[in-house]
Amino acid sequence: MSILGEFKTFILKGNVLDLAVGFIVGAAFKSVVDALVKDIITPFIGLFGGMPNFSKLDFHGILIGDFLNTVVSFLILAAVVFFLIVKPMNKLMATIYKAAPEPPAPPTPEDVVLLREIRDLLKEA
Repeated sequence: MSILGEFKTFILKGNVLDLAVGFIVGAAFKSVVDALVKDIITPFIGLFGGMPNFSKLDFHGILIGDFLNTVVSFLILAAVVFFLIVKPMNKLMATIYKAAPEPPAPPTPEDVVLLREIRDLLKEA
């Protein structure tokens, strides 16, 4: 098989295509969650404690404000994803895939029952 044929086989594998689709959907979803955090969650938090903007904060000339803004945004984003997507999806999956009741044990074969009776009789003797 030629190198080009091997490359074509690699690219057309299902897991590579699934990964590409997942990446594209994830990138699009990130913009939705970013907008939710920026336009809804952050202003809501700002109602209680002022806008959480640390961009002018510095520590002995080291500007750490932008880093703190990024950390706060990440924590808000992670909380939104966890509570609005992961938890409901886990609950939905648990509902869909409820553990099937355990099947009853198969009946004990007659010869095993007979051997157990003989064993019990020998113990009594």
